[in-house]
Amino acid sequence: MDWTDEKLAALRARYGAGHGGDIFDERFRRVADRIFSASGTRLAPYAGLPTFLDAPYRQVDPQNPDFTDLQVAIVGMPMDLGVTNRPGSRFGPRAVRAIERIGPYNHVLDCAPVYELAVADIGDVPFRSRYRLEQSHEDIEAWIGRIVAAGAAPLSVGGDHSISHPILKAVGRDRPVGMIHIDAHCDTSGAFDGTKFHHGGPFRNAVLDGVLDPTRTIQIGIRGSAEYLWEFSYEAGMTVIHAEEMPAMGIPAIIEKARQVVGDGPTYLSFDIDSLDPAFAPGTGTPEIGGPSTREVLELVRGLKGVNLVGGDVVEVAPQYDATTNTAHAGAQMLFEILSLMVFSPSITGKR
Repeated sequence: MDWTDEKLAALRARYGAGHGGDIFDERFRRVADRIFSASGTRLAPYAGLPTFLDAPYRQVDPQNPDFTDLQVAIVGMPMDLGVTNRPGSRFGPRAVRAIERIGPYNHVLDCAPVYELAVADIGDVPFRSRYRLEQSHEDIEAWIGRIVAAGAAPLSVGGDHSISHPILKAVGRDRPVGMIHIDAHCDTSGAFDGTKFHHGGPFRNAVLDGVLDPTRTIQIGIRGSAEYLWEFSYEAGMTVIHAEEMPAMGIPAIIEKARQVVGDGPTYLSFDIDSLDPAFAPGTGTPEIGGPSTREVLELVRGLKGVNLVGGDVVEVAPQYDATTNTAHAGAQMLFEILSLMVFSPSITGKR
């Protein structure tokens, strides 16, 4: 195609004046119209109070919460009493909220989830104590239970991975759910130091509580020296894909396997930031080298479009171990990707 004066003149006529919000493609116009004012101004990403993904903030009365008009409630869980190694993921929700310029448009999935779903950042779980792990788990289960009872899907930001057990107790209360679990560790260990409530064992606990279906659970990216602790995953019937297998399998085959495992049933998605190689996410409590890149994980998660999600979480961001903020940035992006998937979940969009 030759470049001509006529083509230049046509482009000048269409794009030479106006502002950045003058978008002609309808796919993009539906997003731009929500962001730009009539004069072409948009809010600065670094201004105002930070919320998860710049979602609207919903102040909730802990004694009488109201989630009835929400499809998705994004909630922080700043609690890391269950860690086995480095602490600090209690600061994860605040760090993820502070990341700017995530979204609003997902060009791969072709959606703008904050605008296409009734979603809000509802703040943090109202913990009764910062010192008592089991009590904190009770608080999480009760809070998520209220969200689920109101017909909304919970999207949680930890905090250590022990938060997933009480979340699943609420989400899977009426029927066990399947799970896509992206992590460096299976997290199906037994009791350590006299307690089973820690971030190394939430999914053993969830299976034994009857809220997680292990035959509809796939664990992706598993690696490291703790393999001997995870026989429960195999005994219970979970599908485990090690990080070492991922290059030979390829991301498309892993996506297909995940979709086969969970099927059409209700499914939870749990994303541990330590699933990423520490070159991409050093700010976490139990880093394991040899993991996938951010690009590979983005391809994996985006390939789950249409899975029947009923909830999800992003956990184990410990920002003080990463002066670059790359880990929190990766966590915020994965939160956005999970929220984007929720636009296409029958259990969520089918309610409105």
